[in-house]
Amino acid sequence: MLQFNRDCLWGIYAFRGAFKLELRCPQKVDGIALDPEPDWSFEALLSEIDELERKINSSSKVSVPFTKERPRDISDSKSNGRTSASPFVMRVFEDEMDNIDSEDEEALDQSSVAVKRFNFDDLYLSDSDDSGDDSSLEAQPCLMEKGESGESSLFELSREHQFRVKEEIRNQISALETDLKTESQKSISAIFRVERYREERCEMERKLDTQYQRNIAEALNNHLTAVQRDLEVRSQIEERKIRNDAAYEDAKRKEKALQEEKLRQERTKAEAEAKRAEEAKRAEDAKRAALEAQSRAAKEAAEREAFEASKRADSGSAQEGTYRPQINALTAQSSGKPPAAGNILKAAESALNLEQGRLQKLKQFDDENQALRLRSKEDFRKYERQISKLVQQITGTKDSVRQKAGELVNIFNDARCPQSISVAAFAKKVVSNCKTPRNAAFACGHVIVLVTSKVPTAMDLILAELHRACIYTVPKHYSQSAFESKEAYYNAIGFQEDEGKIESVDNYLARLESYMKLYGALVQTEIYGFQNVHGLKEGWAWLARFLNALPANRYTAVALNAFLHMAGYSLFKKYKSQFRKMLNIISDNFLNALRERGDSNLNPVIAEIDAYLKDNKFLREPEGRSLEGSLLSDVYVPESDYY
Repeated sequence: MLQFNRDCLWGIYAFRGAFKLELRCPQKVDGIALDPEPDWSFEALLSEIDELERKINSSSKVSVPFTKERPRDISDSKSNGRTSASPFVMRVFEDEMDNIDSEDEEALDQSSVAVKRFNFDDLYLSDSDDSGDDSSLEAQPCLMEKGESGESSLFELSREHQFRVKEEIRNQISALETDLKTESQKSISAIFRVERYREERCEMERKLDTQYQRNIAEALNNHLTAVQRDLEVRSQIEERKIRNDAAYEDAKRKEKALQEEKLRQERTKAEAEAKRAEEAKRAEDAKRAALEAQSRAAKEAAEREAFEASKRADSGSAQEGTYRPQINALTAQSSGKPPAAGNILKAAESALNLEQGRLQKLKQFDDENQALRLRSKEDFRKYERQISKLVQQITGTKDSVRQKAGELVNIFNDARCPQSISVAAFAKKVVSNCKTPRNAAFACGHVIVLVTSKVPTAMDLILAELHRACIYTVPKHYSQSAFESKEAYYNAIGFQEDEGKIESVDNYLARLESYMKLYGALVQTEIYGFQNVHGLKEGWAWLARFLNALPANRYTAVALNAFLHMAGYSLFKKYKSQFRKMLNIISDNFLNALRERGDSNLNPVIAEIDAYLKDNKFLREPEGRSLEGSLLSDVYVPESDYY
């Protein structure tokens, strides 16, 4: 009973008066009357209690069954010290529960020791307590008789069960309230976060709008600034252009005035030069007339002497045959006809006429250039040096040929340098450059054709320079027997002097071969879209004149060998069987005439010409004829066929 009292008090303290507790003693429990009959004996009451306990133990639904561990100790009211049999009412209020501490709890335990049992008939919650009035807890008193231990145990179990159920209900209600409160707080927190996020988004959008408007304003400002700057730049450009045009017009007027003054001075100088040239010409004519008179007197004296010699030779027929050719030669000289074959000069008359015309044109250019140099203060030597540099840089590649030819044509068209000076310088440099060992004859031939197609007068000057340097490009040959000395003969055929000494025959032949290679490369060059005014037709004519007029010796053999190696391939492609006939003439006549001379120095050149004919080298394209590389345009040199 003491344990029950403590559990009851602590349960009421834990729930702090949340509900109003009314304790009443019911009259029946499970259909069994709890109030003892007034006429029961003590033994009958004990047996009834024991039966009730067994029945409760057998049918109790409580988790921990009520068991009797020891015999019930029943004492009367005298031994308990309790004389009053009236029921009691226990009331506990919430305000009083707060003031209970550990000391009160101990006092309560001590005061409850004397109580052996409580007899509660019933324990329930009043329906009137739903209003929430938990200011006090009320308990209905019930009567408890002495010695009614069975009823009190049953009541204790029932109350304990109800108390646990109420405790669970309170715990669930408290948990639900806690969960509700937590969810409410979460909802409020979520709503607060949403509101704050919305405000932040609004603030961010406001800032972005402000930034966007600022960017638009800055971009508009930059655009307007750029437009204004562009207008200012254009205005400055227009002003500068107007100033430049005015300055250009002023400079043009000044230049025109200077040119007019220069032309006036040149006309004055030209008139003075013309007067001097006319006077010099008259003096030269007078001198030439005097020389012609002396020549005619000498010829007449020679004729008289020859006539007298012929008279003296009438007595012997042998002597007559000896001197008659001399008379014929003198007669031919007096009549102005070219000497016959076997005399001093051996060449075709057409070749000599062409040579004379080209040399005369070259002389006219030289005289005109000399007069221009005297009249002008301009130094034209820098253009000549530039032309010489370009000619020396010609190589056997297509891009080199195209580039050098274009630069040379640009120099010819330069108004600062007269074209006659630049063309004459080009003719001289291209001929003199062929003597160098690294010269590319075929590439030079291409450059000459490209340049002369734009400036046709350059071809006659180049050929005149070749005729001057090598007489076999005409072709012509001087007979050594017509000259008084070997030095005079060497000078006539083109030997050069170095410090008063005549060059060796080998050096002369090497130069002769280089000149003939350049001439052969020139006549065989054909470029699509460009006209070669001295092409294969002129090469065929040269070969015919050479074989008809020139004798077979070491010099002519070297010239013929060089020409065939350079132009033989192209001549055969064009003339076919006619060229083969020409080669047969060379094999049958020219080579046999060389062999008949019996000169051991002729053996190398004879072997080369014979190998060229027997091996049919004219069927193979010579080395260097096709230019290397593909940078040259097809307009200049086609890749597949040059013709």
